[in-house]
Amino acid sequence: MRVTMIGSGYVGLVSGACFADFGHVVTCVDTDAAKIDALNRGEIPIFEPGLDDLVATNVREGRLSFTTELAGPVGGADAVFIAVGTPTRRGDGHADLSYVYQAARDVVARIDGFTAIVTKSTVPVGTGDEVERIMREARPEADFAVVSNPEFLREGAAIGDFKRPDRIVIGTDDERARGVMEELYRPLYLNAAPLLFTSRRTSEVIKYAANAYLATKITFINEMADLCEAVGANVQEVARGIGLDNRIGAKFLHAGPGFGGSCFPKDTLALMKTAQDLASPLRIVETVVAVNDQRKRAMARKVIAACGGSVRGKRIAVLGLAFKPNTDDMREAPSLAIIAALQDAGATIIAHDPESMEPAKALLRDVDFAPDAYSCIEGADALVIVTEWNAYRALDLDRVKAALRQPVVVDLRNIYRSEDMRRRGFNYSNVGNA
Repeated sequence: MRVTMIGSGYVGLVSGACFADFGHVVTCVDTDAAKIDALNRGEIPIFEPGLDDLVATNVREGRLSFTTELAGPVGGADAVFIAVGTPTRRGDGHADLSYVYQAARDVVARIDGFTAIVTKSTVPVGTGDEVERIMREARPEADFAVVSNPEFLREGAAIGDFKRPDRIVIGTDDERARGVMEELYRPLYLNAAPLLFTSRRTSEVIKYAANAYLATKITFINEMADLCEAVGANVQEVARGIGLDNRIGAKFLHAGPGFGGSCFPKDTLALMKTAQDLASPLRIVETVVAVNDQRKRAMARKVIAACGGSVRGKRIAVLGLAFKPNTDDMREAPSLAIIAALQDAGATIIAHDPESMEPAKALLRDVDFAPDAYSCIEGADALVIVTEWNAYRALDLDRVKAALRQPVVVDLRNIYRSEDMRRRGFNYSNVGNA
């Protein structure tokens, strides 16, 4: 099938490359000429394991291409995916849908014959209805159906998530569109990936509900971590104890500095705002948003406490800047709030991250960046582990101790064992283990 992907960001690029790898002919379109030029040179604008090889292979095989031009790719497409950004709108917390609606206007002018218009962007409930209204109003005679097909891609594991999904949610009542979507995903049938067909609005709610629930699990275990510290319990053992219950499950029960990234913060906020506008408030989600915002600054207070109650004039080494490992995404990363709070308290910051230092430089002021973990630690008064990269899981602890002015380690991801660290003479603090 011929597929056009409007938007060549994280979702559009990964989805486009994976569809091409299934054997479809995919064109990724973007208004950013510099990005398209870079992609045509083989330069991938994001860090995602395996994506560079996947793109290169499918470009070489003639199944994947990149352009700024809409007319040809859209006119010949069986399906056009809208995969543009939906950032939080300034001022009110709602999702900014202007890019989605502009894409709808641009696409409808160029479609030729029946086309499935597929919303891949994360959008509030009712957006598909508005996209259809905009397109029908602009061109009443056009033959198309608007479909909701939300993405469930984890940064750092996106290719595996696309090719081995837990489920594929498709929101449409149009039989022709259903046929197009079944054919697009047919290569996954051997993996027994369930296609869940729903109404369009139900599909839109599923995406937000899934992210809100996972964000709630993270926030729940973070609050349990605070209780564990207060009573002398171990949150990792608590998480294992409750996670072994099949009704609960172990995933997303890892205590830490709060969630960040491109999805959970903006999606929980957008869902909360939509519900408030409809006079159907989601009190649990509202609490999740508030608690998560507070938690990031609370982690800075944990560092200050570990340093004897003050970090004024002290040099703090921060390992990990991206919101999670295996990505360079700095959006809503806990490191941003933690570093800002430590700087407000008078600390000097030196930081390292395997992939995200370049994007971090645009977001952080007065931070020194080290070329590797050990040079970051050298001469610091304390070490703070913020992101659990594999490169930080097996540090030479004797070397770390020798490099620090004081043997203070604050492990916000619980990647080391308390008893081991304390036996080695570290003043060690983690999350949820008094």
